[in-house]
Formats: sequence, C-alpha cells, structure tokens
Amino acid sequence: MPRAGLTPDRIIEAAADLADSAGLDQVTVSALARGFGVKDASLYSHIRGLDDLRTRLAVRSAAAFADRLGEALAGRSGEQALTAFADAYRAYALEHPGGYAATQLRLPPEVVAASPGHLRMIELTTSMLHAYALPEPDRTDAVRLLRSTFHGFAALEATGSFAHPRAVRESWARITAALHTLLVNWPRTQPGAPGSARTPAP
Repeated sequence: MPRAGLTPDRIIEAAADLADSAGLDQVTVSALARGFGVKDASLYSHIRGLDDLRTRLAVRSAAAFADRLGEALAGRSGEQALTAFADAYRAYALEHPGGYAATQLRLPPEVVAASPGHLRMIELTTSMLHAYALPEPDRTDAVRLLRSTFHGFAALEATGSFAHPRAVRESWARITAALHTLLVNWPRTQPGAPGSARTPAP
C-alpha cells in the first residue's frame, strides 16, 4: 500500500530541492526515502525507479525553466528579448543548479514530445530569435551558439571561476550586447552549401 501523504508530486518536489541543494547526482531513491523517513519500497509505489525519477524531475524542471523564460520574454522583441532571455537563463541556472542540470539530461524523443516545458522552451527560443529572421541552418547554428554561451558562462560563474576583479555582471552585459550584434550581422549560409537543406535539432 502507498504510504499516506506520499504522492508523485511530493516526491518530485523533494527531488528538485535535493538536486538544488546537493547536486543532481545525489538524487537517488534511497536518498529521498531517507528524507521522507520511509523505506525505498514506499517510493516505488509512486515511481518506477531512478530513471523514472530523473525523467519526471527533468520534465518538472523544464516547465519551471520555460515559465521563467516566458515571463522574461513577454512583450519584448529584438535585442530586448535576447537580453531578457539571457538574463532569465542565467538566473535560473544559478538559482536552481540541480533543476537546470535536470533540463540538460538527454531524454527519449517521445518524452520530450510529451513534455510541455521542453516544447515551450523550443517555442520561446524560436520566438526570441524571430526578429533576426535567420533561415535554416543559420537559426540552428545561432541557437547552438547562444546555448553554448549561456550554459558555459553560468557553469563557470557557479563554480567561482571568474577570478578577475571586473564585475561579472558587466562582462555578461557586454557579452549579450555582442551576441545581438553578431545575430544582426550573421553570415548567412549560401544556398547549396553543406547543411543548408537540413534542419537539425539544436
């Protein structure tokens, strides 16, 4: 019998808290069971195992991440949209390191296709880039550049790797401004060039 008070939502919420405080790699069925003061078997009445737990955490985190991005983009376009998107991305990654790490997990395509948060993040990214009018494959290349920049900066900042006395926020502002300039002047792929007919996933 499922233990009274335990629900899938409560378990995933606890997993999200543990991921943020201790790291995604510390999220296990046993660790959560200890937190609830129950045996592992009590959780298996609600989740199928570690893979299921992390998949549910990824879906939950993607929804929260998408909400943050959506709120930032509301009513904005062009450089304002890019800056707001970048700021929201960095803020979520720093404030919810475990949740952010969960959004980076590679999930089966059918899971992503059924995850509102993952789908909305794709839609929001496309919306943010709309003003730059990039055709494929340039848009995919731009998304990969932005994702790499935001992810790398947040990861380095989170570990205290920016030791130079210049304020990190000043560097961040210059970087986002430079990305806007680059997107406005993006070197377009010529028709017939390798990859110009494909639309790969970012």
